[in-house]
Amino acid sequence: MEAEGLPGGLELAAGGGGAGLSPEKRAALGASLPLLKRDYRFEAVWFWGCVHGVRGTYYIAQGLGADRAAPRSRLYSLDCVEWSLLTPVAKEVGEQAERLKGRFQGDPSFQYEYAEVSAEDAERLLEDGTELVIKEEDRLIATIDQIDRAVGIVPRGAFVKTPLGSVHENRNFEGLSLTEAKKLSSYFHFTEPSNLKNKTLLEKANWDPSTDFLDSLEHDIPPGSWTVQPEKGGAVVVLRSLLWPGLTFYHVPMTKQYGYVYFGTVGS
Repeated sequence: MEAEGLPGGLELAAGGGGAGLSPEKRAALGASLPLLKRDYRFEAVWFWGCVHGVRGTYYIAQGLGADRAAPRSRLYSLDCVEWSLLTPVAKEVGEQAERLKGRFQGDPSFQYEYAEVSAEDAERLLEDGTELVIKEEDRLIATIDQIDRAVGIVPRGAFVKTPLGSVHENRNFEGLSLTEAKKLSSYFHFTEPSNLKNKTLLEKANWDPSTDFLDSLEHDIPPGSWTVQPEKGGAVVVLRSLLWPGLTFYHVPMTKQYGYVYFGTVGS
């Protein structure tokens, strides 16, 4: 969710509970996130949420550029004040990290041994000078990527794709109607689409290529992996993921207010 609307967004996503953040942590985020935007020269900063570990909690922020579809910068903090940039990991390391079991430790320097690696691959990696361990920092960014691919979502029409391929916020977006906001088809995965090419010409007949360039949630597998619930008398619509418990998305119909946040213990 947008850092600038964090206090209100947390209240909406958590039904008034502040999404599990203490007043002190919310105040610290309110002070430090604008500094991230300034110091790293981001176009926007989103508070992604947090991953609870055995000995500590990782608070996650994302920095975005002018092209909202471009790779995002990910940062973590252990206290909501000091932030460290996460370095993208190689594909092979990310795949190994996604296979790891058990909770995070909350210690960035903690190391895990490779899981499910063949003797041949282990020998090749060792010859290349690659240690058969994964830092918790690497596991953290791989997990953020995995969650974003699976359940990072936006309302239909919130973003537009230019003829040159870049993606920007849609200044004409005024929110979904309450009727539309209660439909899974009104929400898109904010990641590279994989199902659009399988759509029939009839299905594409009423599409606008500038806004309908992402995969909608209506055909997510397994079916029933999302709940859609109007709350506060329809003043806000909340989507929750059953695939990744802890992910909550909210949208206030007929407004530009929307966002998602993750609070969970991965691997528990």
